Amino acid sequence: QVQLVESGGGLVQEGGSLRLSCAASGSIRSINVMGWYRQAPGKQRGLVATITSGGSANYADSVKGRFTISRDNAKNTMYLQMNSLKPEDTAVYYCNAQVIKGSDAWYTNHWGQGTQVTVSS
Repeated sequence: QVQLVESGGGLVQEGGSLRLSCAASGSIRSINVMGWYRQAPGKQRGLVATITSGGSANYADSVKGRFTISRDNAKNTMYLQMNSLKPEDTAVYYCNAQVIKGSDAWYTNHWGQGTQVTVSS
């Protein structure tokens, strides 16, 4: 049993900032890559940013320079600091983690329930 819970979404004006959190809990042996994805209505879910267990980050071109991904391995928590938000950032943001559970030998992907981010113009 692994649970990912996102928080921090909301309504913000263009140019504003939000900080998203994703807390992982359950029978976790280790977490490899974690990432943030987003999906707008009628669109495919797309990658926003990923971060390895060692802290190496990659970003989609559309958010590079504005968003910062980070993680606290001791807390099994990942963050996404979003600055200079634009209306096109409006989407449901999902947390993803590659997890090895307590009695397993392989990674499996796990998703959070999503948190809504709305940026008004």
